[in-house]
Amino acid sequence: MLTGDLVRPRLMRRGDQLLVDTLPVEDSRWRGTAHDLINLWAQQAGRSRDTWDSSIERHLGDRVDYITVRGLAKVLADDGRFDPPKTAIDPEVLREKLFAPGPSFEQGDLFHPQTRAERITAAAVELDITPAAVEAALYADRPGAQVVTDSGRKWTPEALLTRYNLELHRGVLYWSNLMEVQIYDTFKDFWRYLKLFKLMFEAQAIEGGYQVALDGPISPFVRSTTRYGRQLAAFLPALLLCQQWQMRATVRLGAFDAVLTYQLDHRAALTSHFARSGDFDSQMEADFAAEFQAKLGDERGKWLLTREDEVLLLGDSVMIPDFAFTNQEDGRRALVEIVGFWHPEYLRRKLAKVRSAGRDDLILLVYEGVNLTDDKLQDVPGEVLYFASKPVIKQVIAAVERRAR
Repeated sequence: MLTGDLVRPRLMRRGDQLLVDTLPVEDSRWRGTAHDLINLWAQQAGRSRDTWDSSIERHLGDRVDYITVRGLAKVLADDGRFDPPKTAIDPEVLREKLFAPGPSFEQGDLFHPQTRAERITAAAVELDITPAAVEAALYADRPGAQVVTDSGRKWTPEALLTRYNLELHRGVLYWSNLMEVQIYDTFKDFWRYLKLFKLMFEAQAIEGGYQVALDGPISPFVRSTTRYGRQLAAFLPALLLCQQWQMRATVRLGAFDAVLTYQLDHRAALTSHFARSGDFDSQMEADFAAEFQAKLGDERGKWLLTREDEVLLLGDSVMIPDFAFTNQEDGRRALVEIVGFWHPEYLRRKLAKVRSAGRDDLILLVYEGVNLTDDKLQDVPGEVLYFASKPVIKQVIAAVERRAR
């Protein structure tokens, strides 16, 4: 992600609103710049980070938009991989050996008779390597000495400019104290990334979706502000996976000496690079949905089956049941969770969530092979149905009729 110094110059204030000055993706000048940087980056395989930085400085020349060019270059480098170069000896071990006798200089004197070159040569003889190998290893653990081992994806100018614009929007959140989001779909991916980035949140149901408040890095409840700020910024592309959403954040940026409002919604010309979840988590779930559709779907039944369309809010956690059955005549609903082939610890957490939810309209479909006997499920609200190889649709519908509300 971009550092703060590469983001601030692209921010603007309009009244109490904070705006991001993004690059026009269709602009031929910026497409040309992106094209040149992509070609320059492609030449860096096996070269050091210092070499890349020097290449960017030469490329900048007398351009005055160096902040933007450096930002584009950082997007390219962040997508690649840098690793320490291979050396004949560990750099720390080598430095301890060379520095232990005290300082040495290019020219010897009365108090330091051994020159630097002589000490390097002596170390090379002792280690049975060449003096050049000693020089190469001496500071090989510096960040600037790391070499490009993977150039990352194949960029196009349009993709690079689009990603740069996203990184600018991400960077705004470094200075946020509160972020409020309304989401109306793609609940599973939203909460999956929320958990991945370890963000603190409070959520409540609203009509058609959920409102989620997330503490920002400058919130009084956050201690590690820099790390948390990067986590909140990193989370932003998860919102772009939703088809309908709104986001509002309050931002305190010293350059403007005010608390400003930063807003985005699903109409923003931004693209997420995060992966979406598949339609189903397991073949068992896919088969269950297919069988229901074949037997009772479309116009043949009064129950509509939907996938993960309700979130059960459990304090600092959530549970998203696999399926929901909705009665198309009277609107009654029942939730279904399939408990199949899972690790014992996963089952323990799953049952804890089921108990915490306390929903008597939640039906658990339990595979007999997971060893969840009746005594382990006595205090589980709702209803439990066991199955030997696959859930029986007829039995599930009967339970839905009993439990729907």
